[in-house]
Amino acid sequence: MPARPPEPSVASLRDSPGDPAGDGESLALYWRFYWAVAEAQLARWLPRRPSRILDLAGGTAGSGAQAAAAGHRVIEVHDPHLNPHPDPGPADPGSPAGARGPAGPARRVIADSGALRFLADGCLDAVIAENRVLSRHLVTEAAVAEIARVLRPGGRVLLSVDSLTLGMALLAEQKRWAHLSDVPSAEVVLVPWPDGTMTRCFLADQLRELLTDAGLEVEWIRPRTVLSPSTVEHVLAASPRALPRLVRTELNAPLNDDSLGVHLLASARRPDPPG
Repeated sequence: MPARPPEPSVASLRDSPGDPAGDGESLALYWRFYWAVAEAQLARWLPRRPSRILDLAGGTAGSGAQAAAAGHRVIEVHDPHLNPHPDPGPADPGSPAGARGPAGPARRVIADSGALRFLADGCLDAVIAENRVLSRHLVTEAAVAEIARVLRPGGRVLLSVDSLTLGMALLAEQKRWAHLSDVPSAEVVLVPWPDGTMTRCFLADQLRELLTDAGLEVEWIRPRTVLSPSTVEHVLAASPRALPRLVRTELNAPLNDDSLGVHLLASARRPDPPG
């Protein structure tokens, strides 16, 4: 079992699942379910043969460790602009582009996760951009274009972003009514968090267009969880052993690109060249 990140402590749905905000009580059961679903979704998505994989979340979601434990060669990008206080550990700032090596612990690279200049074109089999890392790159188009560049033909990306549902809830909670009324006509929605940072929020159609414009083929888009936080909290409070059953229910839910839910999850691939 790969190492998981520390159990998220959040007070409300405005808080990121990776942030140490909140009182540690509200929605704790939901976030335990959330990470169990994320782990199961990644296990289903990972390539079946040993592959070269880039983890853009820098270890904050445990996805790189999970991929490495599954036998893949993993590079974790630790971005000092997004995470100025990374976990201590050996760094490899000069990893050669497209380097091949045996599967094992994820290799750590300190770099800009939105500009992958240390990687050659088409050198990766897969990219994982979990824990809403692309929503924190406000010019998401540039970051996705870099992902498309470093993927080989047939390579895939798994990513999660903040949904417009979460963005509108944030604006309403902060009583930004004028901004909230502008959302339906906005092409790009940037929403401030209470700590002053910004996030970019997406409808499923906007996310699909962004990926397509970068030259990627969208395989599917879905909410991270279809089950609501209140439902999960109610079931797990009554029966803590129900977690595996809830995760199976989530995994077997019909795929749809509904924009409901706090985060959207998408899978896309770089198409093979014509002929």
